[in-house]
Parts: sequence; C-alpha cells; structure tokens
Amino acid sequence: MPEYKQFPLADTAEGLTEADIIAWQVKPGDKVTVNQIVVEVETAKAAVELPIPWAGVITELLVEPGQTVEVGAPILTIDVDPDGKAAPAPTAAPAAEEPAEEEMKPLVGYGSKAVVTQRRARKGATPAAPAPVAVAPEPAVAAVASKPKGGYVPLAKPPVRKLAKDLGVDLHALTGTAEGGVITRDDVQAAANGSAPAPSVVDSGYDPATRERRVPIKGVRKATAAAMVQSAYTAPHVTEFLTVDVTPMMEFREKLKKSREFAGVKVTPLTFAAKAVCLAAKRTPDVNAVWDEAAQEIVYKDYVHLGIAAATPRGLVVPKVRDADSMSLKELAIALTELTDVAREGKTTPAAMLGGTITITNVGVFGVDTGTPIINPGESAILCLGAIKDTPWVVDGEIKVRKVLQLSLSFDHRVVDGQQGSEFLADVGALLADPAVAITY
Repeated sequence: MPEYKQFPLADTAEGLTEADIIAWQVKPGDKVTVNQIVVEVETAKAAVELPIPWAGVITELLVEPGQTVEVGAPILTIDVDPDGKAAPAPTAAPAAEEPAEEEMKPLVGYGSKAVVTQRRARKGATPAAPAPVAVAPEPAVAAVASKPKGGYVPLAKPPVRKLAKDLGVDLHALTGTAEGGVITRDDVQAAANGSAPAPSVVDSGYDPATRERRVPIKGVRKATAAAMVQSAYTAPHVTEFLTVDVTPMMEFREKLKKSREFAGVKVTPLTFAAKAVCLAAKRTPDVNAVWDEAAQEIVYKDYVHLGIAAATPRGLVVPKVRDADSMSLKELAIALTELTDVAREGKTTPAAMLGGTITITNVGVFGVDTGTPIINPGESAILCLGAIKDTPWVVDGEIKVRKVLQLSLSFDHRVVDGQQGSEFLADVGALLADPAVAITY
C-alpha cells in the first residue's frame, strides 16, 4: 500500500523564517531518489536548491511558484512505498509528518536540530500546519542563478509551465484567470492562439494609469535593506577620503601579468587592495574589530575574513574570502576571481556570506570616482575603491599624467577613532602607491 510523507520547507540558513518558491524541478508522478533536488527557493540570503530526504514518487505539489512559504510548512507530498513493499500504511496523507532525524542527516543543507515555526500564515499562502524541520548552523546548500523578471514570478503549475515552454509563450506576459491569478492551460493556449488578455496589475505590478510598476520587497533585496538601515542607524558612521597616485601599482601589475608564476592568474586593482587591507589591518586592528552591544565589549579578531561587495542579478551580496590575511598575492587573486564569478552567476551560498570582519566595495568598475559606503552589519569598516583615471599630478615639481585612484573609508566611530581610521587609510594608500612598501610591514 502507498505510504505518504510530506516534505517541509527547511531552514537553509540559521534563523530564516520563510522562502519564496521559485521553480519546481519535479512534477506529480515523477520518481525521485534520496537527496535529489526537487525545488528552487529564494530566501533573504540566497537562492538555493533543496534536496528531498526520501526516494519515492511525487504525488502532489502543495504550493505554487511565486508563493512565500513559512519554514516548516509542507510543500509536497511523496509516496515513499509506491510498490507496496513496506508495512501497510493509511491511504490518506498524514498532516505534515516530520522526517526522521536519521533520514535528514545525509541531506545537503540539513542538520539535526529541530525547530518549529509558529508564525501566522501569510495572506494568499497555502494553509498548512507547521512541522519540525532540521537546521544547519553552517549550511552547504547549492545555490542557483534563478531570477524572475523584474522580481515577479508568474503563478502556474509545472505542467502549465511546460506547455508554455513548448508553445513558446512567455508566462510573464499572461494574466491568470484562475483564483489568485494562477495561469491555466487555457490561458497558455489562448496566448498561443493570439487571444490572451493583456497583462494586469496582478501579473506584473504595472498600472497603465500611473505608468508605475510595483515589485514586492522580498528575498535578498529585503534583507539588504534591513541590514543597511540597521547599520546606518546603530553605528555612527565616519567617512574619510584619500587620493592616491597608483601608477607604480599599475606598472607592477603589468610585470606580474608577464611573469611565469602569474600566468593565467587574473590580477586586478582589487587584488592589490585586498592585500593592502590585510596588511594594514595588522597595524591597525581596530578596523578589524566589532562592537558587541549586548555584551558591552569590543571584539578584536586575529584573522581577516574579507568581504567583497558584489552586484548580482538578485541584488547586492557580500561573500567572504576566509583567512584572507594568510594568503599570498597570487592566492588572493585566484580566490577573488572565483568569488566574483560565483557571485555574478548567482550561486553564492548563504554560508559564504557569513562571518566577515571587514569589507571592500569597488564602485570604480562602474566609472564612479568615490562613495560613502555603509558598513556591513557585524563589522566596523568598509573600504571603497573608485575608478583609476589618467589625471594631471605633480611629480618632483613637474605636472605629469598619472594613474590616480580615490579611496574612501567608512568606519564605526564607537570602535575606530579618527586617528586609527586615518592611519589605516594612509597605510592602504601607501601600499597601493608603491607595492614595494609591503616588504616593510
């Protein structure tokens, strides 16, 4: 006889309470194996793929793509004994059955700690009783690059999505006629025949009368906004600026590109800045410390987990280079290339964005001279790199064209005094102005 289990939405990173269903990787009737990816979700920290802890046959998908689901709510039903080889079980699906702890342990992104959420159901979400789920203190989930157009995910069941794909119909351009704006097979067929209704406010958030488009604030954008507001209103920011002639650095970069040791290694101004920050932080440890309000302590850290602010299709993320201070220039160059490539692909995992100590943001890649960055929560300083430009510069009493860079440093004035902030910024500037200075540190 069939044995049904319901798969709950797991907490993919410590403390998350909800996630948005992006796309299903399975449909009713599909056979799945243990740890097979079944769904793509977007949380406040990253887009991730979730594996299922059982083998069996999918019998029902309980939520639609685009819906926000509370952690612990069941999202699909699976028959784990489709061949009837196990002991007899009730034919009706039990309510939000908890997966056995030993079954959950091998899963990527799961741990053994169980939690139960008791938040009020969101309007429009599928009602379901919360179920215990496992939590991973250091999740290792695989991320995905999915990003709905304009932040909007059309509501349609997997078979309807397949039909739309086969017929070449863009679901983002349709108005769902079913309850809640869900797109049906008839809607897709009508669009394929050229008789589909025009998009409405329900579909895209666009109002023709006001010529405005409204996009729900959720996922990474929501988390980033909350973090920036918290940082801006809890940490007293001070920003200092320094203009540096980095011509020697750029000349040294050209030499490295031609060297055998750095063959195939991408060395950028960010690489030099990362090395400079790690060296300067050793002389001014205050910038690598953090204010602990609850404990009323300043925590000094003898390591540098360097955050790199990266713009991605999903919004701003800040993945970390772990123990960057222990890396050589070549190792940093390789680590930064891998980190930025993964971020641009939208595959940065939640774990990769935790535990930073100081951050670099590079607005120069956009042609911007400088900025006043907001400190990443849990840190005390952030360095901003501007664009490197040919600029008239006085050298030995003569005006010459030089490669000039503007730096800005924002720091938490509770932890870092003006003297320490200035010394740190001056050290970074000196290292970029003449990389040979590094041997004196």
